[in-house]
Amino acid sequence: MKKYNFTAETAEKKKKRIKNIIAILENEYPNAHIVLNYRTPFELLVATVLSAQCTDERVNKVTEKLFKKYITIEDYLKVPQEELERDIFSTGFFKSKASKIRETARILLEQYNGKIPGTMEELTKLPGVGRKTANVLLANLFNVPGIVVDTHVIRLSNRLGFVDTDNPEKIEFALYEIVPKNKWITLTYVFIEHGRKICNARNPKCEQCAIQQYCKYYTEV
Repeated sequence: MKKYNFTAETAEKKKKRIKNIIAILENEYPNAHIVLNYRTPFELLVATVLSAQCTDERVNKVTEKLFKKYITIEDYLKVPQEELERDIFSTGFFKSKASKIRETARILLEQYNGKIPGTMEELTKLPGVGRKTANVLLANLFNVPGIVVDTHVIRLSNRLGFVDTDNPEKIEFALYEIVPKNKWITLTYVFIEHGRKICNARNPKCEQCAIQQYCKYYTEV
């Protein structure tokens, strides 16, 4: 298979390349979607906060029990913080996460009648909610387009040669420049799936990769 020529790649060629990549990955992962389990908007917020520095698989194991114990937003404030810390202990950074979840619950009840706000500005004012978490909530609760820059998206964006930085916000806005808006949510989840199954951090399966012809990393190994 002929490899892509990355020399002096123009902005228009980048747009075409990533469009081709997304099309291929959509075919590879037609059912790509968020894997965090949740039933309510606040449960999604909690699950996303817990996912920081933790695998989605671990989060789902924790929330399987957590969401049976804590049914309403108020439930997170009825118990001592130490109890919530014990319940989320295995997700790591449990003290900080428990504090942020409780403070966010309090703010939502006091200022938003228990509802999750639907704008980036409002969401990022909540404790523990950065642009990554906000984009997860906006995409899955309000169908507002956005790119969630997690560890997989960071890795793929760099290996594919679209960015040369680990800064999530810089990557997010760089991708907005070249990815069609109607594919922002799609890109997030096909990149995550590909990162999990093929483009691993330590041992990427380059020979099995469906987008190797468009990958800068593949041309250099």
